[in-house]
Amino acid sequence: MELIKKGKSIISESCTWVAVFLGLACLSCQPPDKNAAAKTEKPNIIFILTDDQRWDALGFAGNEIIHTPHMDQLASEGLYFENAFVTTPICAASRASLFTGLYERTHNFTFGKPPLQDAYMANSYPKLLKDSGYRTGFIGKFGVKVSPGLEDTIFSQTKKTFWPYLKEVEGKEIHLADTNGDLAIDFIRNSGNQPFCLSLSFWSPHADDGAEEQYFWADYTDHLYRDVEIPVPATADPSFYDSLPDFLQNTLNRERWYWRYDTPEKHQQMVKGYYRMISTVDSVLSRIRVSLEEEGIADNTVIIFMGDNGYFLGERGYAGKWLLHEHSIRVPLMIFDPRQPEKNRKKIHSQLITNLDVSATILSLAGVEVPGSYHGSSLTAFYKGAPADWRSGVFLEHRLENNEKLLKTEGYRDDEFKFIRYDDSDLIELYHHKTDFNEVNNLASDEKYADKVAYYSSKCDSIIHELMLQRVAKQ
Repeated sequence: MELIKKGKSIISESCTWVAVFLGLACLSCQPPDKNAAAKTEKPNIIFILTDDQRWDALGFAGNEIIHTPHMDQLASEGLYFENAFVTTPICAASRASLFTGLYERTHNFTFGKPPLQDAYMANSYPKLLKDSGYRTGFIGKFGVKVSPGLEDTIFSQTKKTFWPYLKEVEGKEIHLADTNGDLAIDFIRNSGNQPFCLSLSFWSPHADDGAEEQYFWADYTDHLYRDVEIPVPATADPSFYDSLPDFLQNTLNRERWYWRYDTPEKHQQMVKGYYRMISTVDSVLSRIRVSLEEEGIADNTVIIFMGDNGYFLGERGYAGKWLLHEHSIRVPLMIFDPRQPEKNRKKIHSQLITNLDVSATILSLAGVEVPGSYHGSSLTAFYKGAPADWRSGVFLEHRLENNEKLLKTEGYRDDEFKFIRYDDSDLIELYHHKTDFNEVNNLASDEKYADKVAYYSSKCDSIIHELMLQRVAKQ
């Protein structure tokens, strides 16, 4: 029986989990210096989350077009995880998993559902940090429905912001990302000597779905990408989309493709707008890091940066996310911990990481016990190198109900294969992503892979059974 936990996919019948607590232990590796006393204090933690930023919308990931120098610097100075995934490719469920460290089938929250259960939020990383003496803050897009007043019990300060992206303030047009950055800097400056954990959740680069232009950015990024040509994805060829089964053609992914990518000109315009929004966030990241230096706390502040789900930019004839293909589930993830000696930083790891690991990581950094119910593991385990027993695969799901254009799916991805199945179809997809990154050649109908299909199907069944048992136990 497997669930993805510290390198192995394990779910025990007792649902007892072994937590990893390595975050502060590595401090002993540092040579003594005049700042040693400060470095033994509990660290400040800033968790930055972007909305719809896929893994390769980042210069450090090999994108030679996008301009993200400050994100790239963060990745190069810290730990960069090149195979990071969300377990559910939709913002509401993914963010609930980030708070709780649980799979969607256990926390049972996504769009259209009742509020996330109080019991799960009582074990969320901000609540546990606040109980341990941290000043906890939330700024930006919350994205999860909770019981009225509950936010005040888990955050010391909350500043939720909303669209539109561009607002006029004292005669000057201000972008929402810069507003969030200003609020973050105010929070940092007002924290005093109390250790803090700030959750900074940008709306960018999520499209403004109600606007024809879709993407809006700060004027200081206007000049970017004017003289470049955005490559057209190989699977954007209409013949690929036409080869898909009917139920995979009549989806919200295709509907929004018409909003953004149905002409070559629109594709160029929209992807450049998407990139400019990310570059706007990149500028805000720079201002935040400068503020940490000005406050004299940069050396004791850990920064975690992640996207909440992937994003189709025309691949497969799609826009948006929701499906379990690579472009929809893979995200950027990096951790910069300046307390660590250089030998423990400036590394790229290829192991499979998920959004479920973030909450455990934050708690471990703060020296707070990780709940045994968490499905993820602390990434501080990578501080001294990649753990030998890290997970070999990740379970994937999308469970939004009552929307026939957003398909309910589940699947599994390991180091070699991707397996996908659908609730309302007999279609099975199996891809050897090591040789078929764009997931074009479906091997599921090939008799040579019948055992693989049976293996992954059984694995999914077992994981789902255990996740449902955990949910029932909470009710």
